[in-house]
Amino acid sequence: MNYKHLHYFWTVLRAGGIVRASEQLHLTPQTLSGQIKLLEERVGQPLLRKVGRGVEPTDAGRLVMRYADEIFALGSSLQEALASGRDARRTTVLRVGIADSVPKAVAFHVLEPAMALPEPPRLACHEGGLTGLLAELAVHRLDLIVSDVPAPVSLSVRVYTHLLGRSGVAFFAAPRLLKAAGLTAQRARKTFPACLAALPMLLPSAPTALRPRIDAWLSEHGLAPVVAAEFDDSALLKAFGREGRGVFAAPAVLADEIAQQYQVQWLGTPDDLMEEFYAISVERRITHPAVAAITATARGKLFAARAD
Repeated sequence: MNYKHLHYFWTVLRAGGIVRASEQLHLTPQTLSGQIKLLEERVGQPLLRKVGRGVEPTDAGRLVMRYADEIFALGSSLQEALASGRDARRTTVLRVGIADSVPKAVAFHVLEPAMALPEPPRLACHEGGLTGLLAELAVHRLDLIVSDVPAPVSLSVRVYTHLLGRSGVAFFAAPRLLKAAGLTAQRARKTFPACLAALPMLLPSAPTALRPRIDAWLSEHGLAPVVAAEFDDSALLKAFGREGRGVFAAPAVLADEIAQQYQVQWLGTPDDLMEEFYAISVERRITHPAVAAITATARGKLFAARAD
């Protein structure tokens, strides 16, 4: 790949258009457009599309831009290090893919130990579907994936799944929701899980690993609550729960944090409903210092009560 062409493409998106970028680069718009065309021919797909008088990146363009940001940020850091006379060792970048079904709070607590290292890496976190993230991992565009399901055994590339830990699933409700149903938190806890039958429920969408487990658990206990809403985004689900729109489930390892942050009441944590979290990497034995810190802390602290 011609990095000059990549820099032209990067400048166009940062400047907001070809005309502005051409002024910054001291090129004519026609010349700049031609250089970007060469880059598109090199990668084999269009990177920009016209929108009114401007341009916007295609899906491929967004991917290229993401890596261009990292490449030129590292180049800038190198120049600064050389100019200041510091040791020019490159800061390690830990590229993490986070499956979009993993709660944001769990992802934060899983990754936080990497930032506490004496020489912490620069985190580059990308969220997406597991299939796409595995494809990125396979070509070494990611160092690690945090997921709530293991990598499929039928995968054609060699990756390794490491269990970070298991957590119970806790149920929460806003005080206003309980009040509207004629319940107190104390009474709801005493009658849990039967109390769920009288309350609307907010559930994760069907594609997530947790949803079929909740559905099966409700069925096993003869419960058929009204499903008020379903969400792909766990943070949005909790926001609706905070406003009293329904009962919601979340990892029990974060129960105190969730109750305080969203001002909700803990109702109960069943013994027969669990969820699991995994680190997926290309390493059979984890040697990357940051990944080792992540897995050790998850197993030793975050999920210590449940990991085995």
